[in-house]
This record gives sequence, structure tokens and C-alpha cells, in this order.
Amino acid sequence: MPATTTGTDRPDLPALPTVWAPRRNRLVLLPASAVLILVFGGMAVILPASWQLNDRIMLTMLGLIFAGVGLMLARPKVLADADGITVVNFLRTRRLQWAEIVRVNLRQGDPWVTLDLTDGTSLAAVGIQPGGGREQAVRAARGLRDLAEAHGAASEPTTV
Repeated sequence: MPATTTGTDRPDLPALPTVWAPRRNRLVLLPASAVLILVFGGMAVILPASWQLNDRIMLTMLGLIFAGVGLMLARPKVLADADGITVVNFLRTRRLQWAEIVRVNLRQGDPWVTLDLTDGTSLAAVGIQPGGGREQAVRAARGLRDLAEAHGAASEPTTV
């Protein structure tokens, strides 16, 4: 493969591939989802005989729904590789080439990073959020910004 002149060999850039994800959220939500399934399933089994089968099934289904919401909330992450990034949010996943990213924003009070795109839209990157630690989120946003700039994507100044 020919050498690139985009500055991607800078030592201060995050190594590719890299993944940014709110680890504390996952650390809490994944076990909590498993506990919800066990508790609601266990309740459905040990309830008195006066409860009908459809009540037990619905109780189990309720536990599965609550666990599903927990798993959905644990899903966000941002994956960066040499070709671009994959933004995995609560319900949708979107693949972006580096050239599509104009700016990486994480302003004071923002719940997560926002990417300004070349088509004039913005995309929330929920996988990088200050909820798990402000300094960690700022480092991740700067790393993503630096990668976008190094791969020739950002033509405007960035905000972090």
C-alpha cells in the first residue's frame, strides 16, 4: 500500500482500530439486565397457584422488556478504523468515511459528542459522553478530532 501524506503516522494519534464506549454504563447495565431476567422469571415461577399461566408469561415478558431496554442503553460506542468510523447509538448504527466528518463537538454541558457532517447534518456519537468521566470524554473527543483531521476530513476548526 502506498504511503499516505495525510499525517496519519503521527505518534500522538490514537492507534487504529480503536473503540470508545461508556464503560461504566455497560458495567452497570449488563449485569442489571441479567438480574432483571432472573428476578422476573423467578417471580413467575414462585408465584401462588392463583396466578394463571398467561400472568406468569406476561411477568416473564416484562422482565425481558426491561432487560432489553437495559441492553439498548448499553449499546452505544464509536469504532474508528483506517477507513472511517462506525457510530453505534441506541437504535441505529451508521458508518461514516473520514471525509464525511467536518467537525467534532463536545461543548460544556453537552451530553455526548456531536459530529457535523459534510451534508449539513449532525450526528450524535453517544459512545463518547462525559457521564462516565469528563476528562475521559474530552480525551476521546480530541482523539477522534485528531484522527478526523489527520485523515483529511476536517477542513474547519474543531471544538472540544
